[in-house]
Amino acid sequence: MAAEPRVTQPATATRGVHEVRRGDTLYGIARQHGLDYRELARINAIAPPYRIYPGQKLRLGGKPVRASNRSRPKPTNSRPSTASTAPAPVSAPATPASSPPKPPVASAARPEASASGAAATAQPSATSGWLWPTEGAVLRTFQANDPARQGLKIGGQAGQPVRAARAGQVVYSGSGLVGYGELVIIKHDGGYLTAYGHNRKRLVAEGDKVKRGQVIAEMGRSGTDREMLHFEIRVAGKPTDPVKLLPRR
Repeated sequence: MAAEPRVTQPATATRGVHEVRRGDTLYGIARQHGLDYRELARINAIAPPYRIYPGQKLRLGGKPVRASNRSRPKPTNSRPSTASTAPAPVSAPATPASSPPKPPVASAARPEASASGAAATAQPSATSGWLWPTEGAVLRTFQANDPARQGLKIGGQAGQPVRAARAGQVVYSGSGLVGYGELVIIKHDGGYLTAYGHNRKRLVAEGDKVKRGQVIAEMGRSGTDREMLHFEIRVAGKPTDPVKLLPRR
C-alpha cells in the first residue's frame, strides 16, 4: 500500500512564529503545533469568528498582545475564503485543557492491535463511554513518535457508516487539512477531540451536536489508495492511542 499522506508543515514557522498562508485555518495551525486554537487566538488577540489572513504572523507562545496593538495585514487581491476561518467557538470543556482528566480505561489490559488487526466492531462500552467509529480491520496502529501514525487506520467498504465515537459537537467539517481528505472533527467533554478522515461523504456540519453512535459520514478513500477511515483521539490537543479508550474487540 502506498505511504499515507502527511499533514504539511507551515510555509514559515520559525522562532515561535507562524506566517499564515492561503487556505490556513486557525484551528489547523494550532493543531500542527500541538496548541489549542482558543489559546492561539488568545495569544494573538484574535476574537471570534477567528478570521486570519495570508501573510499574517501568528505568535505560538508568550504573553497575549493587546487587541488595540494588533495590526491587521493588508488585504490581498482576493477576499479570504471560508477556509481561512477557524471553527466557530464552542462551550469550554468541563475541565481546563491544561489539566485534562485521566482517560478512562478498562480494568483489564487490552491486547495490542496488529497490522492485520481483528475486525473492529462499532459497539458501545458501558464503562468507557466510547465506541469504535466503524467496523473493519485495523490496518495501521498508533505510534506516539511517528507523525504519520497519530491514530488508527481502519479498513472497510466504500459508503459504510462512520459513527461518532462519543457524544459531542462538530467543530470542523471540510477538506481543508491536507492529508486527511474529507474530514470531520468532534469536540467532547473533558478536553477530548476525535477526528474522522478520508470519508466519501460528510453528513454533519460545523456546530452540529451529535450523539454517540450517530452516523456522521460515509467511508471513502479521499486522499488514500483504498477505502479506510483515519481515526484520531486527542486530549488537550495531544494525540493519544485510541485503543486505550475504545472498548475491547
